[in-house]
Amino acid sequence: MKVSNIKDIEKFFEVVDSCEGRVELVTGEGDRLNLKSKIIPVCVSGQNIFSGGEIPELEIVAYEKEDIDKLMSFMING
Repeated sequence: MKVSNIKDIEKFFEVVDSCEGRVELVTGEGDRLNLKSKIIPVCVSGQNIFSGGEIPELEIVAYEKEDIDKLMSFMING
């Protein structure tokens, strides 16, 4: 699923961490990175790699229905 305009990056990673299954970031080259890894959130929050402290767009894959529902709820309700 593509997610966009994530304004609260810290909350986004809290939701990802609360997921039971694997949640992956799909890179532009098609590689898949585990978003539940502690390295990615630290890199994101430690550096301003996204313009204005927001994530404009990501493609993520979640494998558990409950996790997909959580992520969708975050995107809709913030």
